[in-house]
Amino acid sequence: MAWVYLCIAILLEVAGTISMKSSEGFTRLLPSILLIIFYIGSLSFLTLALKMIDVSVAYAIWSGMGILVITFIGVFYFNESFNVLKIVSIILIIIGVTTLNFAGSHEKADSQKVVESEEK
Repeated sequence: MAWVYLCIAILLEVAGTISMKSSEGFTRLLPSILLIIFYIGSLSFLTLALKMIDVSVAYAIWSGMGILVITFIGVFYFNESFNVLKIVSIILIIIGVTTLNFAGSHEKADSQKVVESEEK
């Protein structure tokens, strides 16, 4: 369930960022209100996810996936530029998030082995 919470947190964070862009510096009321609602929701679901997922992994995935999705929305919806540097940066984010996820899994497996050996 923690991973579902994290996915919802990511989607709400992306919606909040889109609202931030649409608010035009808090000059438009509805997007400004939605920005606050979406970010409160995102942080609430991230908090729920942190009950079961390590903060280093959850935050890396939350921020990394948010960056990835917002980059594509920026390029395809807001007509922002897309160049080689952005592509390389996105690839590095994906590699970093994946590595953190594997590191967290490996660390838990190692600590479980230590606990099991201490019980014997």
